[in-house]
Amino acid sequence: MKYYYLAICVCILGFIYPDKGMTAPPVNQCLNCHLENGFKEAVLFKKDIHYQVGLTCAGCHGGNPNTDDMDKAMSKSAGFIGKPKGDVITKICSSCHSSPEFMKKYDSKLPTNQASLLKTSVHGRLSISGKEKLVQCSTCHNAHGIVPPSDLNSPVNPRNVINTCGSCHSNANFMKVYKPSIPIDQVEKYRTSIHGILHAKGDLKVAVCFSCHGSHGILSPSDVRSMVYKTNLPSTCAHCHSNSSYMKNYKIPTDQFKNYSMSVHGNALLVKHDLSAPACNDCHGNHGATPPGVESISQVCGTCHALNAELFSTSPHKKAFDSLNYPECETCHSNHLIITATDKLIGVDNKAVCSRCHSQTNNPKGYIAAKTMKMLIDSLENYEKNDNKLINEAEQKGMEVGDAKYKLRDVQQSRLEARTAVHAFNLKKFEVVVNKGLAVASDIHSEAMNAINDYFFRRYGLGIATLIITILAISLYRFIRRIERKNKNNV
Repeated sequence: MKYYYLAICVCILGFIYPDKGMTAPPVNQCLNCHLENGFKEAVLFKKDIHYQVGLTCAGCHGGNPNTDDMDKAMSKSAGFIGKPKGDVITKICSSCHSSPEFMKKYDSKLPTNQASLLKTSVHGRLSISGKEKLVQCSTCHNAHGIVPPSDLNSPVNPRNVINTCGSCHSNANFMKVYKPSIPIDQVEKYRTSIHGILHAKGDLKVAVCFSCHGSHGILSPSDVRSMVYKTNLPSTCAHCHSNSSYMKNYKIPTDQFKNYSMSVHGNALLVKHDLSAPACNDCHGNHGATPPGVESISQVCGTCHALNAELFSTSPHKKAFDSLNYPECETCHSNHLIITATDKLIGVDNKAVCSRCHSQTNNPKGYIAAKTMKMLIDSLENYEKNDNKLINEAEQKGMEVGDAKYKLRDVQQSRLEARTAVHAFNLKKFEVVVNKGLAVASDIHSEAMNAINDYFFRRYGLGIATLIITILAISLYRFIRRIERKNKNNV
């Protein structure tokens, strides 16, 4: 019978330690003692990923975990360091997590460059004491009870990371010491965003802090390497929003980045590197990112295109668009695929946006106005081209046309003002702007033509004068020859 019980014990131990046979887990008298005394840290460590893979308290605190003799366990000769503080924390963490050989022993797939990234990040700055870094590993991951980020209890799990980041970034007293220019309402704004609303409902696929800023290697938005640097931001957003399989449950398009890249805004930012051009967050917001509604689109566009927005707000289209629930700017210019605004958008041909709503039978008053506006602005453009050609011709002939050339800028300005005046959709106001340019163009035409005519007048005058002088010279030569012959005959 006793052999029967012995066999059962052997089988039980075989199930408990299947890979190591009868080998018991590593002795951890530190943990046993602290558990007996009810230390919170010990209770947390029992749930820690490090405990689960067989590491002991001595891995971080040093000492001898094999003895319950406190003097021996916590002797300096055993390497006991007690409670790590400041940069020592990150140093201890990186002694393992920065070693590919060590991490490989535990089949870890974690990258081994977290410590180096943290060191060069914005969180790697010195604290106000000047003796330690601003953030240590335990600041975000905790010291005991550390679990993988995929665990819902992890402070850096998508479910909890908003509050983890907010513990510092929403603290006014803390932030004003290090970066007073950074607002402390990011978390509050995030809760109002489409990402935050879905996150509050339990959707952990939506963007959270590290989705846009990164994790260990977080850099300042002004750093060209930052994920949220102006020229990098569209691709950061596109990481999710251009992934059709990832976004399929949200029922929104995934071609925004493609369209934006081909737009006038995308070309300015991504090709010309014009940092004043709008990126995703300029229109949608960043922490409070929300798709602009019908009523807010004009306000968003109007932050840059203020005069256009002001003119439209007093135009007859404002009332019409509101009644039809049309978005104001987007209806004519689109949203992500905004093309360069040219005169081709005006008028009544197939390529003109006016023709989408106006025809000879449908809204004929607008049709006539659009047709007239197109005719006027085309006339101004043709005058400008013709005047420019005449001025160049006069300059090539050596004539002084500096004043006319300077006035040509006024014609160009009138044409630009006319493009803006279109947004008032008021033919009389539009005519005032265009006619001002046409009047200047007419003056330039007269001055350039007078200069060219003067050139030819001078050339004809020079030719006639040369002919007269030539005739006089020949006549004088013949007269002198006659005198010479006469004198010779007299001799």
